[in-house]
Amino acid sequence: MSFLTDLPRERTLIDASLWSADLGALTAEVERIGSYADLFHIDASDTSFTPDAIFFPDLVRALRPKTAVPFHVHLMAHRPAHLASAFADAGADLITVHAEAEDAQAALERIHAGGQAAGLALTLDRDPAQVEDLIELADAVTMVGTPLGTKGTGMAPEAVDRMRAVRQILDRRGTDIPLLADGGIRQHTVPDLVAAGATGVVAGSLLFGSADPAATAEWIRSQHPAATALAEEGFR
Repeated sequence: MSFLTDLPRERTLIDASLWSADLGALTAEVERIGSYADLFHIDASDTSFTPDAIFFPDLVRALRPKTAVPFHVHLMAHRPAHLASAFADAGADLITVHAEAEDAQAALERIHAGGQAAGLALTLDRDPAQVEDLIELADAVTMVGTPLGTKGTGMAPEAVDRMRAVRQILDRRGTDIPLLADGGIRQHTVPDLVAAGATGVVAGSLLFGSADPAATAEWIRSQHPAATALAEEGFR
């Protein structure tokens, strides 16, 4: 059984993106944000799918002893199976591959065989209806709402409707897995994404750049419909 089944369901999950951390002080950043994160989001690339290498297995291995927070490696690669194994060995708990990858299904199966949770990511160009078979194999889905591999980019207008489309697929299949929104996560986009069905957000600068990360984390968590209902109940 995947560790993902133990994550909270009554609030919005925080997948804290280390790409927005102070890269010169990653250990300190992991310790500073760790109490607010349900996952640490670690971007990785084959430098072909996206041009920047970003994080790599040895860096993940070095960070692994610094926190008990699960590591979510978002693997942007055309042929992710081999890289997935390297990140699994380095300590990744959830490894997400792209539906656009050449061997997406094989990679998902290899990740499962290695004992890790396997996630599926979709870029803005991928129609969710075309990859329902892959979604069925995933333990989590990440919807990318900005051009892939960019940082500090505003969320595309169609991201909310795409989130809603995947939520409908999951609900129709009776699949209760994390549905994460990645890219353009800001105070004005989180409520719409959660209302459309996201159960978690990949929080980068919104969290790491906050003057009060505890308050920011609490606000993100409160956007979940269940959390809102509980808060309203408390005022009655």
